[in-house]
Amino acid sequence: MEPDRDHQPDSAADGGMTAEEAVQAAGALEAHRPMLLGLAYRLLGSLHDAEDVLQETYLRWLGVDRASVVEPRRYLSRVVTRLALDRLRARQAARETYVGPWLPEPVPTASSPFGPLDSAELRDSLSLALLHVLERLTPPERAVYVLHTAFELPYAEIAEILDRSVADCRQLHHRAAARVAADRPRFTATAAEQRRLLDAFLAAARDGDLDRLTSLVAAEAIAWSDGGGRVRAALRPVYGAERIARFFAGIHGRRPLVEEAPVELNGGPGALLRWPTGIRYTITVVAAEGRITGLYLVGNPEKLSRLPE
Repeated sequence: MEPDRDHQPDSAADGGMTAEEAVQAAGALEAHRPMLLGLAYRLLGSLHDAEDVLQETYLRWLGVDRASVVEPRRYLSRVVTRLALDRLRARQAARETYVGPWLPEPVPTASSPFGPLDSAELRDSLSLALLHVLERLTPPERAVYVLHTAFELPYAEIAEILDRSVADCRQLHHRAAARVAADRPRFTATAAEQRRLLDAFLAAARDGDLDRLTSLVAAEAIAWSDGGGRVRAALRPVYGAERIARFFAGIHGRRPLVEEAPVELNGGPGALLRWPTGIRYTITVVAAEGRITGLYLVGNPEKLSRLPE
């Protein structure tokens, strides 16, 4: 039987590689970079970590017999997925010492580093709301969910990537999809409706209008804030319209904002908030039936380095 050429073992990079060969190798990877970066980011929720994974993938790519790789995209996707899973497993212990809730790194997508976001499904697969829920899955569940839902890979190909059976991958996806459906805030609003609600919410917070704030938020809404111990943030989720209204009115009431700029984050409407001290936060929302059902506030400066000053 002829061996599967896309399953050649990795080897150390060839120190005798010519400059032309290195350029060709880099070009082959660059051709798939947006997809691979999007895959790594969806698996990790961190653009910094995703870029590190792509760098390590490039080193593996230099070391493989590239002439024998029939489908570079498939080979590179497998390497990215496996490296990302290794990082996810290593990160679980470190997450236990993180101060307060952990939210994904918000990424500006008006000019998407992940390639065109032509469909609502692609944009939705990047949302902070979804990526936050994916943090509660096991690494294999997350990998199967992302590969099948966001990238529409068949279970047979996913099974090769993860070195599992097709039946096992189907079961992993079933469990992951059920968990996502149970834990994710309701989300039916269009991007325009989300923008309208977010702008109205921020205006009411600036004015300290508790009644207006409360009316914009669903009774069962949850607000998550991530300061990472570096800036002020709620150490636990804030539940319910009244508590959320008081929380955000308090944030704005302590010190007036210098800037409140609309920005597209993770494929949807968001805002960048900046105070006179230089402290910044991003905020995004999800909404349904004319009210906000989830809010995501990120202030950890390590996660905001990609945003304009």
